[in-house]
Amino acid sequence: MISKALYEYTTIPVLILSVTLIFFTLYEYGIKKWRKEKVPLPPGPRGLPIVGNLPFLDRNLHTYFAKLAETYGPIFKLQLGSRLCVVWNSASIVKEAQEHDIIFASRDVLAVAIPATYGGTDMIWSPYGEHWRMLRKTCVRELLNNTRLDALYGLRRKEVQDMVKDIYSKNGNSINIGEYILVTMFRLITSMLWGGTELEMENKDSLISEFVKVIHEISEVHGQPNVSDFFPVLARFDLQGLGSKSKKFSLWLDRLLEIVINQREKSSNSNIKQDDFLQVLLKLKDQQDNKTTFSRTDLKTLLEDMMLAATKTSSTAIEWAMTELIKHPEIMLKVQDEIKEVVGMSNMVEESHLLKLNYLNAVVKEAMRLHPVIPLLMRSPSASVILGGYLVPKGTKILVNVWAIQRDPQYWDDPLMFKPDRFLNSENGYDNKGTNFSYLPFGTGRRVCVGIPMAEKMVPYLLASLLHSFDWKLPDAMELDLSETFGLELAKRIPLLVIPTPRLSGALYTF
Repeated sequence: MISKALYEYTTIPVLILSVTLIFFTLYEYGIKKWRKEKVPLPPGPRGLPIVGNLPFLDRNLHTYFAKLAETYGPIFKLQLGSRLCVVWNSASIVKEAQEHDIIFASRDVLAVAIPATYGGTDMIWSPYGEHWRMLRKTCVRELLNNTRLDALYGLRRKEVQDMVKDIYSKNGNSINIGEYILVTMFRLITSMLWGGTELEMENKDSLISEFVKVIHEISEVHGQPNVSDFFPVLARFDLQGLGSKSKKFSLWLDRLLEIVINQREKSSNSNIKQDDFLQVLLKLKDQQDNKTTFSRTDLKTLLEDMMLAATKTSSTAIEWAMTELIKHPEIMLKVQDEIKEVVGMSNMVEESHLLKLNYLNAVVKEAMRLHPVIPLLMRSPSASVILGGYLVPKGTKILVNVWAIQRDPQYWDDPLMFKPDRFLNSENGYDNKGTNFSYLPFGTGRRVCVGIPMAEKMVPYLLASLLHSFDWKLPDAMELDLSETFGLELAKRIPLLVIPTPRLSGALYTF
């Protein structure tokens, strides 16, 4: 009995000790293996406590990120306050991300965008989901299809002809071509949105001047670094006052839209000869059933998105194209010769001519390659993803450096040169839909710009009209400046001042 008891007394602790040792051995082995197999975050520069890399950011983020990529590779991380940011600088990373397109289909909403877009519920900033799909489907099916756009060509034609006529009246004086295009785009877009009927009022010119001021201020506010984005816990305090400024602009735009909508709702509609965008959206709102929810706010968000986004981006793209053509007069002459051959010197440019203007369209694409209007695309993954061999955690702030990708020598010969001929080969696959990941002026994936059909008509049409109607030169003693101002849009730092000289018969300018 004693020996048996002694055996049990000594065996049980030994057994427990053995099991414990085995457990800890396996645990340590598992931890080491887990650490070895654990996917790391992308590399990146070290930051400071609390603020991270914020103190080291350059004002021109697109060039700063491109320089960091030379050290850390095509995908790297930055700690921006309390937010983890991952930057993509390569077409290969974008292509790999397309395998997870739904996960990357949402955007990281800027704090200033929330008060400016009815709580971030517009098509640009809404997270991927049922509401966003409804807004996009409405745009694609009801507004931005070729049938609808072709039906509104008369409105676009009138605004472009009015622009040409106004420039002709300047009689050789220098003009700010960017401002001219911006005003024309505002008139053109609002004509398609609501037919122009509601703005035929005494203060129309002052309204346009105020809009130009507002849209410049919106771009400035949205392009400024904001503490609320880097430390979301502080957003409620709006420490820089950017949120209140954004709200002020939003109220101005909302009042404008309410005036237009109310006037249309009160009218008998007997004077409306065609369905402009507003009329289509009002019908959609009134005809909704239990399965669809298209509210008045949704209507206003779509009108606001098209009025702001299409106006500023298109005018910026055209100004950059004109800048490059001024820099390269031999290319400008080549474009003008093509237009002359297709259109003739006794006619004005029509949209129907655009399909035959291959070199003009190549110039537009090359300008958007060198000077992408949106230099950084924003995304935010809805789940953690392994990309380029690195972990990209859920909710990370993603910035896609379109500017760097479109200047990558791995994909482009002489990437810093303005060479429209590179787009003349139809087999290279450089369309505007983001299917070639080295050319992304309109984005890619589910979040690709919904306004491509409209931009493909308006941008080359306006540019062709300017080049066919006038010769252009800089004022005497003025040097061409190509410096940029970084923001949501990559605009020219110094506006392009040019002198127009009529090329056509005077009778063509007096229609």
